[in-house]
Amino acid sequence: MASGTRRRRRGPLAVATAAPRGGDDTRGTGRRPQPVPLWLGVHFPHLPIEVFTRATEAAGACIVVGGKGRDQRVIGASDAARTLGVAVGMQASAAHALGTVRAFVRDTRAETDALGHLAAFAGPFTPEVVPVAPATLLLELRGSLGLFGGFAPLLAQLRAGFTAIGHHYRLASAPTPLAATWFARAGTRVHVAEPARLAGALAALPVEAIDCDPRVHEACRGFGVHTLGALARLPRGGLARRFGRELVVMLDRAYGRCPDPRRAYVPPASFVQRIELPDAVTHAGPLAFVGRRQLLALAGFLRGRGAGVARLHWRLEHPDKAATVLTIGLLAPDRDADRLLGLLRERLEGTRLAAPVVALVLEAAGIVPLADLSGDLFADTPAAVERERTSLVERLRARLGEEAITGLCLVAEHRPEYAWRTCEPGSTGALPVSRSRPLWLLAAPRPLEIVAAQPWLGGRLVLGAERERIESGWWDGSDVARDYFVAENPAGSRFWVYRDLRDRRWYVHGIFE
Repeated sequence: MASGTRRRRRGPLAVATAAPRGGDDTRGTGRRPQPVPLWLGVHFPHLPIEVFTRATEAAGACIVVGGKGRDQRVIGASDAARTLGVAVGMQASAAHALGTVRAFVRDTRAETDALGHLAAFAGPFTPEVVPVAPATLLLELRGSLGLFGGFAPLLAQLRAGFTAIGHHYRLASAPTPLAATWFARAGTRVHVAEPARLAGALAALPVEAIDCDPRVHEACRGFGVHTLGALARLPRGGLARRFGRELVVMLDRAYGRCPDPRRAYVPPASFVQRIELPDAVTHAGPLAFVGRRQLLALAGFLRGRGAGVARLHWRLEHPDKAATVLTIGLLAPDRDADRLLGLLRERLEGTRLAAPVVALVLEAAGIVPLADLSGDLFADTPAAVERERTSLVERLRARLGEEAITGLCLVAEHRPEYAWRTCEPGSTGALPVSRSRPLWLLAAPRPLEIVAAQPWLGGRLVLGAERERIESGWWDGSDVARDYFVAENPAGSRFWVYRDLRDRRWYVHGIFE
C-alpha cells in the first residue's frame, strides 16, 4: 500500500477518505494542496410571505395560502400571525379562526424572482452562488475567507445584508453542498469545516431534512428510522431496492463520497425588481422605505459585477391608471446605495401621486464597469471636490428636474447667440470664463438709449479701447455685422454692447458679473 494512502473499513454508508493533501502523497509531485470546500447554506424560511410583506416594517397578521377550496393550507405566516398561533401547514380556515388575518395566494413566480435577486445580492461575497429552489442559496466561501478577514466577519456582513433587504434567514455550513442545504433548512445552525466531523453532524438530522418524496419520510417513521444516522446504518442494497437508487446517491453526495457538481448562478445583464405593497400608498414619502431595500439589492448586484449605474427608473404602479415614472440620472456611474437613496428622497419630496400606488418597480439603465474607489486622505483634493460638485448637481436635478440644471458648452460659431448649447454638467467643451465676453447673454439684444450721440445705460457708457468685429452667418440668412465693446456705466456695472454696422444703432447683448 502506498505510504500516503489510508483506508477506512466501509460500513453501510461509511465515508472513504484520503490522507490530507500536502502530506506524504504530494512529496516530489510539485502540486499544491487543494483546500476543502466550505459551502454555506442560506435558507429563507419566510420567503413565501416576504414577497408580500417586505415593503413594510409592520405588516400585521398575514398568511400565504396554497391549494384550493377547503384544502387551502398555510404556506407562510408573518410574525404577527404566528403570535396568534398560526402555523405553517394548518388549514387556512383554522388560521382565520384564530383571529383577523389577511390572506395572500402564493406567488411562486415572485418567490423565484426574489431568490434570483438574493443570489445576485450575494455575488460580492463569492463568485460561486447556487440558488436551490424554492428558498435556499448555496455559497462556496473557502476562497473568500481571506478577503473578508475570516469566516465570522464574512457571516456578519451577510447577516447584516440579508436583514437590510428585508429577509429572515437560517445559516449553516458544511464541506458538501447538499449537507449545507439540509443543515440550513433544518435550522440547526451547524457549521462544519472539517470532513471528519461531517458524518457525526449529519447523523443528528431528522430524516425530514432530506428533500425527497414524503412517502419516504412516512416509511422511515413506520419502521422506526427518525434520523440520518439511523438511515445511514441500513444496508445500501436494501435502501436502493426499497426507495430507489436516487436516495442512496443523494446520501453519498451529502456525505462527500461522490461528486456533487453545482452550476453557479449567472446574474442577468440588467436589473429589474418589483416589490408589491401590502396596502395602497397615497403619499410618496413612505415609498422611500421600499426604494431603500431595492437600492441595497441593486448595490449588491452591481458590486458582484464590478459595475455602476448611470440612470434609474422607478415605475409607480396604480390600480387603474398608467404607471407614474420617476427618473434619476447621474453625472457619473455609481453604486452607493446611501447616495442613490438621498437622490430618491429628493425626488419623492416633490412628487404628488396621481393615484394610490400598489407596487414599486426599479429598473437600472446604463450599467457600466466601475472600479472601486479609495477614499481621499484629504477632503480638498481635486477628486473629492469634483465628487462634491457632482453630488450637488445630482441633488438639485433630483429635486427640480433634469431639465432645470444643465451645463453650457461651446459651439464652433462666431455669432454669440449661436456659440453655445446646453449639455450635461461637467461635459467636455464647457464654457470657459472669459474677460472679453460675458457669461450672461440677454435672450435678445436690446437697443440702447442714445444721449448726445453716446450710448446710455444707467448713465453714459464708457467704451473700452478694444473692439471685436463679427461678420458671419451669410449662409443661413441670419447674417450679422457688429462691433462689440466692453462698456462701463457711472455705477461701475460692466456690459457687452455692440454697434450694428448696418443700421448704425447701439445694442446691449450681455452683462458681466
